[in-house]
Amino acid sequence: MSAKDIDDYLQLVPEPKRSTLQAVRESILEILPEAEQCISYAMPAFRVDGKVLAGFAAFKNHLAYLPHSGSVLREIAELKDFSQTVGSLHFAVDTPLSKELIARLIEVRRAQAFGT
Repeated sequence: MSAKDIDDYLQLVPEPKRSTLQAVRESILEILPEAEQCISYAMPAFRVDGKVLAGFAAFKNHLAYLPHSGSVLREIAELKDFSQTVGSLHFAVDTPLSKELIARLIEVRRAQAFGT
């Protein structure tokens, strides 16, 4: 699997969702330049040293950031205004998450995954 797999996924996503997810993808790659882009559970994901640290997906009425951990979201107080499930943070189809928020999500997930 490779970046092409994510490109193929995004090609099937209509605008404005596609551009919004592409912006999230670019932020993730700026924060995790060493990440391998892949597909995990049929959704775009970013793996470092064999562990998935971030992902995203398009749904009918929203987009979702996926930390690939059921406990990341509850550790971040800034997320209280977002709709979410245990394992996904929902956001608008036309507004990407901020790079700062993505960095915080990845920081918490990385600490869980690698104990750092």
